[in-house]
Amino acid sequence: MPEPPPPKEDAGLIRAIGIPGLTANIVNSTVGAGIFALPALVAAQLGAASPLAYIICAFAMCLFVTSFAMAGSRVSLTGGLYAYVEVAFGRYVGFLAGVLYFLTAILAISGIVTLIAASVGRLIPILGTPIGRALLIFCILLLLVAINIRGVGIGARTVETMTLIKLAPLIIFIVAGIFFLRPEALAWPGWPRGDALGRSVLQLLFAFVGVEVALVPSGEVKAPARTVPRAIFIALGITTLLYIMIQLVALGVLGGELGKYGETALAEAAGRFLGNVGRTLLLAGLAISSFGWTTSDILSSPRIIFAFGRDGFIPKWFAHVHPRFHTPDVAIVTYAAIAFVLCFSSTFQKLAILSNMAVLLLYILCCLAALELNRRDVRGDGVPFKFRGQSIVPIVAIILIIWVLAHATREEFEITAACLAAATLLFLIRKFARAR
Repeated sequence: MPEPPPPKEDAGLIRAIGIPGLTANIVNSTVGAGIFALPALVAAQLGAASPLAYIICAFAMCLFVTSFAMAGSRVSLTGGLYAYVEVAFGRYVGFLAGVLYFLTAILAISGIVTLIAASVGRLIPILGTPIGRALLIFCILLLLVAINIRGVGIGARTVETMTLIKLAPLIIFIVAGIFFLRPEALAWPGWPRGDALGRSVLQLLFAFVGVEVALVPSGEVKAPARTVPRAIFIALGITTLLYIMIQLVALGVLGGELGKYGETALAEAAGRFLGNVGRTLLLAGLAISSFGWTTSDILSSPRIIFAFGRDGFIPKWFAHVHPRFHTPDVAIVTYAAIAFVLCFSSTFQKLAILSNMAVLLLYILCCLAALELNRRDVRGDGVPFKFRGQSIVPIVAIILIIWVLAHATREEFEITAACLAAATLLFLIRKFARAR
């Protein structure tokens, strides 16, 4: 059966994102501040066995992104995973998926912009004051808004540029550090405990997620049936190789000390073989990587507000398209304004709890949507992504997600449940208002 026709709001958007742009957007959305903090966290729990957690995460993400590719090749509406779930299961389940995504994204960008401001404030004291910090956060968000309102093509090229810039310090870290590895620091210590491994995978997924962010502007992707699957798998291969090499270098240089350094672990390792220049380079890389992540997020996440307005969950004017630049200008400004307010009430550390739980639940919905869209043979723009035994992949992915979620804490489940309850209440209120 054909995909539902695009709403008139989507018709005003321009399909300008190709395979390079979408691949760069996925890599940029994935490689953020997390990879600077998580190597030490995983090493503290697993020691020299920490690369095993990366391999499990990569395997899990391969299952997840295959499911996304299956769904994304059949639904080309703006909204990404939210649109896939809504087409498969209707407005209520789609709305829950959209709310999970939005909450995760808005809290994440708020914390990461706060991290940027804190990093810059340590280098430039005047920007470390409350007024200087607020001004810096405002200017960062204003710059990103201006870039992305002027056109999705400009936004995509900005993402491609920032992706290259942010990867440079990490690549230098790997290439230089590989000559200073200590074999004894990488010696296999034996299979880790199941609870430690499961918890490490749950935490490490924060560094791997990001595909859902990059797929939100699906309505602006050229030939999505071909572009989405190729971009997803290219990006996953790049990030997996990058992450494993970073962990091996950090572990091989610092050994058992890696777990002590937290967010500065990579800078400390670089300092061992490149001196102060290496330490400064990686500290600057943390700020650059965080800013690069925000460029992807501003390109993608405001489209969920656009999709909510388009579908009538919030007032229609949130789905306004700029008459000259053909971008969802109201959604972009609204998203940045909310992020600005939240920057003063959230921290980067607290975001990982809600982010990982919400994202994994969102992934379950998308895997189920991939099965349903395939069963109904929904078709969008082009031939859907197919392969032999494709129905098995989403099922295995869901089983793996359940195993990962089993290592979450009660508090993490309570936070997520509260968000879903609030979303359900909002949906019922909106439905009652529309009925009246």
